[in-house]
Amino acid sequence: MTTRRKFLKNGSLSLAGLMVGQNSFARINRSFLDGENAKTQIEKYICQRPALEKRQFTSEAVEKAIQTTKAKLKDPKLAWMFENCFPNTLDTTCEHKIVNGKPDTFVITGDIHAMWLRDSSAQVFPHIIFANEDEKVKTMLVGVINRQTQCILIDPYANAFNDGPIGSEWEKDRTEMKKELHERKWEIDSLCYPIRLAYHFWKKTGDTTPFDTNWVNAMELVYKTFREQQRKEGLGPYRFGRVTDRQGDTLLNDGYGSPVNPVGLIVSSFRPSDDASLFGFLIPSNLFAVTSLQQLAEMLREIKSNYDFARRCDELANEVDAAIKKYGIVNHPDFGQVYAFEVDGFYNHVFMDDANVPSLLALPYLGCVDVNDPIYQNTRKLVLSSSNPYFYKGKAGEGIGGPHIGFDFIWPMSIIMRCNTTNDTEEIRYCAKMLRDTDANTGFMHESFHKDDPTKFTRSWFAWVNTLFGEMIYRLVKEGKTDILNNL
Repeated sequence: MTTRRKFLKNGSLSLAGLMVGQNSFARINRSFLDGENAKTQIEKYICQRPALEKRQFTSEAVEKAIQTTKAKLKDPKLAWMFENCFPNTLDTTCEHKIVNGKPDTFVITGDIHAMWLRDSSAQVFPHIIFANEDEKVKTMLVGVINRQTQCILIDPYANAFNDGPIGSEWEKDRTEMKKELHERKWEIDSLCYPIRLAYHFWKKTGDTTPFDTNWVNAMELVYKTFREQQRKEGLGPYRFGRVTDRQGDTLLNDGYGSPVNPVGLIVSSFRPSDDASLFGFLIPSNLFAVTSLQQLAEMLREIKSNYDFARRCDELANEVDAAIKKYGIVNHPDFGQVYAFEVDGFYNHVFMDDANVPSLLALPYLGCVDVNDPIYQNTRKLVLSSSNPYFYKGKAGEGIGGPHIGFDFIWPMSIIMRCNTTNDTEEIRYCAKMLRDTDANTGFMHESFHKDDPTKFTRSWFAWVNTLFGEMIYRLVKEGKTDILNNL
């Protein structure tokens, strides 16, 4: 059982312990729709944020944005959920300090006191827009970039890190564990997300202070690791095994995983869900790598004048992109040309999607493909249908899950990404309503919920998805789509 699977709850409490009965929720919704005074309704939703003195990090700019956005939301439950979720990362997971004169920010994932490179990047990403308004936010983000640089220098193959050399429950895994590591599952996206954060921070602020010699050295390790995992010169240095009763938590073939043909794609031994891949070439993560390498090349040219390194990044991006076009795009009998989820370079492939990001569904959100690209649109139709074995539809809603939790559990993250990749008014409304109505009356998002009963959910404190939900609502309001949210 992985760390993240330990938090299955049936009728769980939210982070702050609020629980409203299902009948009460139905009554509140009906009275709202019947036109009962909105102020009276809002008073029924008590803010679930920690008390001000107990918050890990605060920002005046973020607080102003919360109040401004909330005031525009006439649906009291949606407004309540936005207020709870949008600042959840800052309130509860952002451990910011100054170390040796430099900002340092350790961002936990929520109910696990460890920092995932992926999660931490995604958790703070929406707050980049406030960096020029609030120096505290800017310094906090520099701290995240600095900490991620140090993590990559410790081990570019690790996905999650401790706050110091304290060891973890996984230190007996059959891989090169260090005391600083929480877990050492090799996932391409673990190295892509820090580049995404750094790139957009630079684009927004123009600040280059985090991009010092240590950062360049860390980026060299990113490049080196990607090259090693193309496996053109053998299997490479990474192996992983775990004594477990769960197939997805370990790798076959003496820790190297399924065989791959070295065609230019990059092996990702594990998915963003931390589950082992079936075929080593995970296509959404390879597409993410192409985008990240292109962004890194731009930064190296513009910030560091390191044209040689930039050229190498561009060459690798082009090679991976060409291999995706040759091996990652497959003809589906019902949907035409689509992106496969995983391939092995021998023309074996799997048609599916997993809820965690990067996913096939989320590719436009990450800037990897244009939302109107025909192959993406075909893929989107596939993964949001019964042709995706991990697409579930039930009494409570519909969406994508994955083997990390198992059958019949929908991840709100997939519903958020569905909303983030459409311009269709009714689809946006449908997604927002599903998210509002499947929180089990806690005021927060969860890792997953049962398709027929949202009171059966996993992880009552999962900051990544809370932040994604808040980011989605904030974006829709800023884009002038408030009327959709006010008429669910």
